[in-house]
Amino acid sequence: MSIKVLVVDDSALIREVLTRMLSRDGDIEVVDTATDPIDARQKIKDLNPDVVTLDIEMPNMNGLQFLEKLMRLRPTPVIMVSTLTKKGASETLLALELGAVDFVAKPSAEFAGGIEAFGVGLREKIRAAAKSDVRGRSASRAEPPKLAVKTAAAPNGALIAIGASTGGVEAIRAVLSQMPADCPPIVIAQHMPPGFTGRFAARLDEVCAIKVIEAEDRMPLLPGHAYVAKGDFHLRVERSSGQLKCRLTQDELTSGHRPSVDILFESVAKTVGNMAVGAILTGMGRDGARGLKLMRDAGAYTVGQSKSSALVYGMPRVAFEEGAVVEQAPVEDIASRLANALVRLKSAA
Repeated sequence: MSIKVLVVDDSALIREVLTRMLSRDGDIEVVDTATDPIDARQKIKDLNPDVVTLDIEMPNMNGLQFLEKLMRLRPTPVIMVSTLTKKGASETLLALELGAVDFVAKPSAEFAGGIEAFGVGLREKIRAAAKSDVRGRSASRAEPPKLAVKTAAAPNGALIAIGASTGGVEAIRAVLSQMPADCPPIVIAQHMPPGFTGRFAARLDEVCAIKVIEAEDRMPLLPGHAYVAKGDFHLRVERSSGQLKCRLTQDELTSGHRPSVDILFESVAKTVGNMAVGAILTGMGRDGARGLKLMRDAGAYTVGQSKSSALVYGMPRVAFEEGAVVEQAPVEDIASRLANALVRLKSAA
């Protein structure tokens, strides 16, 4: 059965491009298009689409206002169609916090890889969105945030590694917001294009006790800091002059991604070994499973987000099936599981 999609955009050209791209493989059907949220509201009621693509800047009602109402009154998987600007990045991240499943950058003549690559990525995200559990997440969003966990002054050389994809913006925030200011360094690979990771780090920094920044090459890894892999760069951890540091490279895509969670986790397994703890969170595909298995084999504690709390149970499922995780846990418990593992490391030391 095909996935029913409603395309909402005030640009006739974008509506035409999205419709053509989505209809390419035959498993996705654009049941209609809408020019603004007022038009979309009635069509969502009449057509009950599986997924909605939504522009942010539209007449009559801002896309963010419409998204907030939609997720409150009729939770539906939404893919945002965003502009690659600083303002566009901020609004897109807000949309993900409001409940959008994922986003794509608006296609343009300069689109890296061309319009065909854009279409492939868009269709993958629509398929993932159709399987996502937005109703379950919408209900859980009302839960009050937990108090910060205690890491009991983890031993020197300890490190936390986190990887995520679709749904990861909210999942990473749920984990990092519980981390205390004295926690070990945290390295993060979140699938996100250039122009968005810096803003993502800045938004996390606003709500966390720790300092969250976009990683730069050769940057030392300090306690109480989290480092987000830069869009279109792999992030590795290396040891130089006795200190753990970030290493950024632009070598080939791994597991279909740059940054790749596998690349990050593999470097952590090699460089930090049993002094690391790792978590794989919501996301489609299998990136991270191989690297997390290497971390576990090296003696690290590893945890995967549980199916019940993952927006897209793809990456955590593969990691679980391949024996890469010690245990699975709801996203709201992952920070405490990581903290407990660090306490055990301290005791062993």
